[in-house]
Amino acid sequence: MSNFAVSLPEVVAILPAAGIGSRMQADCPKQYLIAGGKTIIEHAIFSLLNHPRIQRVIVVIHPQDQQFSTLSIARDPRISVVHGGEQRADSVMAGLQYAGRAEWALVHDAARPCLHADDLERLLSIIEHSKVGGILAAPVRDTMKRSEAGVQAIAHTVDRQALWHALTPQLFPLELLKMCLSRALQDGAVVTDEASALEHCGYHPILVSGRSDNIKVTRPEDLALAEFYLTQRQNPQ
Repeated sequence: MSNFAVSLPEVVAILPAAGIGSRMQADCPKQYLIAGGKTIIEHAIFSLLNHPRIQRVIVVIHPQDQQFSTLSIARDPRISVVHGGEQRADSVMAGLQYAGRAEWALVHDAARPCLHADDLERLLSIIEHSKVGGILAAPVRDTMKRSEAGVQAIAHTVDRQALWHALTPQLFPLELLKMCLSRALQDGAVVTDEASALEHCGYHPILVSGRSDNIKVTRPEDLALAEFYLTQRQNPQ
């Protein structure tokens, strides 16, 4: 490990991977589908472990998951496995409870295989000047429409200025994230990502501009796109 890594606060990575991926219409959870010669979750984990700051990755799996243990990466000593809950927030909380005394927690979707090293570096750099943390995000480029309630018809166009697509990883002080997640869950708040838990508690995480190819594989057509991005990265022209 470099002196640079030793001198900075410890960062532990958490991958919530307890979902079943029903929208993929596949025979297995989406994180175990193959793209670029490896499973989606392996790409996600390697993208983190390739950075010298990430020395531990906690993978949160479904209690009945029998697939992760069959992957070679499951035997990496930097990997820990815990069981998650019904919702993403429950799984992240399980990972945080296992994280010990790490100062910062970096949460990354197990279904995002295309994280670029430059994006991860920019996100981690906010540790030097932030006590709240932040997320990778991409500015909205498309025209945005809001539908009428319960009807697939346009109600009005939404101003896309200042709108961002929330991505992962998301990086926060571990104890702050744990406190905000706990409070949001107790309050019955809608927690779709970790930043929303901090927002619920009045915090304003930093938006770190990230690459648009950091896609989340949620639908069948996403797999082909991920395959393309990974192939391009492995075989640059």
